[in-house]
Amino acid sequence: MKNTLKLTFCFLLAFGMMACGNKEQKLTQDDMRKAEATLLNEDRSMNLDVAPKVAETYCQFVEQNPDDASAPLWLFHAMEINVQLKNAEKSAELCDKLLAKYPQSEWAPRSLFLMGSFVYNDQLNDTAQAHAAFQRLIDTYPDSDLVDDAKKSIEYLGLTPDEIMTMFMMSQFKGEDGDE
Repeated sequence: MKNTLKLTFCFLLAFGMMACGNKEQKLTQDDMRKAEATLLNEDRSMNLDVAPKVAETYCQFVEQNPDDASAPLWLFHAMEINVQLKNAEKSAELCDKLLAKYPQSEWAPRSLFLMGSFVYNDQLNDTAQAHAAFQRLIDTYPDSDLVDDAKKSIEYLGLTPDEIMTMFMMSQFKGEDGDE
């Protein structure tokens, strides 16, 4: 009986220590700044070796601190990193999460613009999805400073850089002649 109790006690103690050891340490703003400091190389390019881990750290902070005022910012930064890494699926997931959890943050319209421009249009060549992201920005955030850019982006969807330049030059030429 005594041995059974000792064995049970040792088992429970070991189990309790493992459970405590597996808990993630709660991240702080200081941890975020430290992670951010590792993100860029000396030449200001992204350190691709640490970028995925930094993005994960940002997401972990948001999960641990969903009510922190900076949570939308860190979620947006995680999305930016994934856009740079050309991880379209993860970028879209983070954008959806930001829009669902923090729709009134200043980062919500920015995330839609980022998705429309760099993920859907540039990376995936999906002009329909890009158009939808830009239109959602225009409709949901009509006071955003990105609305005019979103409208122009819709106008230029599917065009080559040369076609965009021609359109721009023609609009400048018409403006000078007063033919508008």
